[in-house]
Amino acid sequence: MMALRAHRSALFGVLGVGAVVALAFWPETVSVDVATVTRGPLVVTVDEEGRTRVRERFIVSAPVSGRVLRIELEPGDRVERGAIVARVDAGPAPLLDARAREEAQAAVNSARAALGGARAEEQRARAALAQAERELDRARRLTAGGALAAQERDARDAEVRLTRESVATASYAVEAAAAELLRAEARIGPARSGGARGVVAVRAPASGVILRRLRESESVVPAGAPLVEIGDPAQLEIVSDLLSTDAVRIRVGARAMVEQWGSEDGLEAAVSRIEPAGFTKVSALGVEEQRVNVILDLVDPTGEDAVLGDAYRVDVRIVVWEAPDVLQVPTAALFRRGEQWAVYVIRDGRAHLTPVAIGRRTGRDAEVVQGLAQGAGVIMHPSDSIDDGVRVAALNRR
Repeated sequence: MMALRAHRSALFGVLGVGAVVALAFWPETVSVDVATVTRGPLVVTVDEEGRTRVRERFIVSAPVSGRVLRIELEPGDRVERGAIVARVDAGPAPLLDARAREEAQAAVNSARAALGGARAEEQRARAALAQAERELDRARRLTAGGALAAQERDARDAEVRLTRESVATASYAVEAAAAELLRAEARIGPARSGGARGVVAVRAPASGVILRRLRESESVVPAGAPLVEIGDPAQLEIVSDLLSTDAVRIRVGARAMVEQWGSEDGLEAAVSRIEPAGFTKVSALGVEEQRVNVILDLVDPTGEDAVLGDAYRVDVRIVVWEAPDVLQVPTAALFRRGEQWAVYVIRDGRAHLTPVAIGRRTGRDAEVVQGLAQGAGVIMHPSDSIDDGVRVAALNRR
């Protein structure tokens, strides 16, 4: 009996040691975060900072040399075209020698030629606008009758809006050229009686708001010295300098979103122009980058964005590709395995290494071309402890 008890005790001891060894070598279950492969819209964007600027601005300069009197207008004050924005006490008329008079006369002739060219461009723009409006009216009639696609009508409508902007730009150019002619003529104009020219009123070339007051206190200025800057804050555009490698992916008319402008709601915008020439810019890390200015127009210039002003900072997201129904996986689940992308798919409580082919990518999701099915669970941020066949347990799932 004693021998039997000793035998049983030895057997239990061996079984206990075996259990301890088995537990030591039993595969450990790794807790992981899991995401689900889903279908839905995917939007690929180029994200960059931007700044607002007034589309048409005018720097009003002193037409003659003299003492500019104190400018009482404050930034933000509205002025109408022709209103007096500054006064310059010209003092005695300077004597012009033959060479200076010829140069002044040449400046007058050049200003007259520029004014003539600006007026001709304005007439051309108005003629183009009339033609575009006729084409739009015809497109609307054809679309109503079903003979023309709505897309063609929208293109004609966009052409009319752009042509109207061209007319406005041409009108501003005429006003600026007229002001330049007045300035040139003032330099060569005859002196008043007694040799004094008196106080010259400087008038606004266009209606708008005082953006900046470049001279405030009374001081002596030469002819052509800038005094105030005028523009209309309601006519804003957004400038964003993108890397040239990103700019080539963007097309005029591309949809864009304006964010981080002071409200949680984004603003709709569209790319209106991509400048043809780039420039070199040094980044914060001291790296030289080739940048290209991309200009965006706000879709609703009279909406909430009316509170924006000139040179405000914003964030822009320009759409380069989008699709309404795409099979997609979080980019945090992807990793490189040799020359191929791969993920770990969870099946039967284990991680399975799965090669995948991906297409378009954003900073958050990637398009799945091959290798995954909708509803599959993939491991997020796989660590070195994850390998093919390892037991896993889902800690969080999204």
